[in-house]
Amino acid sequence: MSSGNKSIRRAGIVLVIAALATVGLIVVGVVRSLGSECEVCITFNGRTECRTAVGVDAEEATRTAIQNACALIAGGMTQTVQCQNRQPDSVSCK
Repeated sequence: MSSGNKSIRRAGIVLVIAALATVGLIVVGVVRSLGSECEVCITFNGRTECRTAVGVDAEEATRTAIQNACALIAGGMTQTVQCQNRQPDSVSCK
């Protein structure tokens, strides 16, 4: 491989890294602009899971955190629905 090709390849890699960093900063900015971040802990079938989620308001963030926690501790659709309908052990929003 010639040195010209190596330079072009390095420039391409740097460009891809810069683009990914820019996208990452945009995603972080969007997430921070959302209204609420909530941590929810829920127990189902003897297992407890805590998850944090963000949303436009506390209700949406709480609902998403519950869904994320239940996805890890429930098996199948029936258990997932049962888990999501339980009262969380704790909810903390900021």
